[in-house]
Amino acid sequence: MVRQILCFLSLLCILLPLPALAASKADVEAQFQSWVQQNLWPEAQKDGISEKTFKAAFSGITLNWDLPDLVPPGFPKPKEQPQTQAEFSSPAPYFNEARLQKLAATGRSFASQYGPTLKRIEKVYGVPGPIVLAIWGRETGFGAAKLPNSAIQVLATKAFMSTRKEMFRTELIAALSILEHGDVTPDQFMGSWAGALGQPQFMPTSYLKYAVDFDGDGHRNIWTSVPDTLASIANYLVQKGWQRGRGWGYEVTIPENVSCAQEGPDLAKPISHWTSLGIARISGKTFPSDELRANGMMLVPAGRDGPEFIVTPNFYVIKEYNNSDLYGLYIGNLADRIAYGSGAFQGQWGDVGKMLRSDVAGMQVTLEHKGYDVGGTDGLPGYKTRRSIGQWQEKSGRKPTCYPDSSMLGVLK
Repeated sequence: MVRQILCFLSLLCILLPLPALAASKADVEAQFQSWVQQNLWPEAQKDGISEKTFKAAFSGITLNWDLPDLVPPGFPKPKEQPQTQAEFSSPAPYFNEARLQKLAATGRSFASQYGPTLKRIEKVYGVPGPIVLAIWGRETGFGAAKLPNSAIQVLATKAFMSTRKEMFRTELIAALSILEHGDVTPDQFMGSWAGALGQPQFMPTSYLKYAVDFDGDGHRNIWTSVPDTLASIANYLVQKGWQRGRGWGYEVTIPENVSCAQEGPDLAKPISHWTSLGIARISGKTFPSDELRANGMMLVPAGRDGPEFIVTPNFYVIKEYNNSDLYGLYIGNLADRIAYGSGAFQGQWGDVGKMLRSDVAGMQVTLEHKGYDVGGTDGLPGYKTRRSIGQWQEKSGRKPTCYPDSSMLGVLK
């Protein structure tokens, strides 16, 4: 009898829903609507958002359950996945030649179509037209990419139940400020799955800081106005420190006897210094004479197993748009194709980047313990990590490659 009672109670426990997992999507939707009215609205009101704008913005808005990185209240937390990073695969596929050729051809067409606008932008901001066009092309295919998401829905969903709620809450308030100003209506206020807006893919806070009205119609319209879109990109770069009269950089060859562990914006030297070491443009052309006196930086994004560069400070300004060496190089290469009809980088990308991000993070911890500055143990092989690996390799009597690979895992400890 006791055994039967225990079996019955066990079965009952299995059949009954656990309180912690009792939430349904309907429950969460109700919590969201309450949060919008009781939590978000008071903050928006303090920031100068009118009730009319707020109601119009949230009319018909529900949660978007298809977005990534969501942590709905009352639901089980997602399991941690093995740490990987797309850029750790070989960089070669990132520079898809067919895609770059197509973007360059379209970019040259737009360079002709919007020639007067681009010349005026360069005169006002000092940013070359091909750079602006390259960013426009990379971000939204020169405005052809569809933006299917309501920006308010995306931002509100992520502000309510994402892994970075505070960041998206700030962006959501900024988005409401844009609507309050009247530059765009809620039905036109479309963006990406991450909440980036319009043709330049500005987050709302960036829109408020950098978007400009260049066509003179009284609105900063980065959704349908090409002049506003292009000028806003240029203004962004200028505000981030773009140096007028300079390009982004040069593909070079670095002699074997020159250490690859000299890269980074904090090790800038006159380009004449790099040429004195035997570093030369891979094209065979000489550096412009005015560039020889200006600072440049070594860049080896795949260490010794990939193309090598001397870049200007403007390269790091491009990275402000997307903090990735490969992104910066993509924009630079596409801009050169648009401006000069040039092609792919001549250096070949090696078969690098097969490591887990967690393995790279372990290397960084070990290097830090040895006194190296790796720029943080985040598992991302940035220039400080690549430089530290090269320095460790040199100190250990190894041939410096300046890039993490699996052969170091059993040695670097």
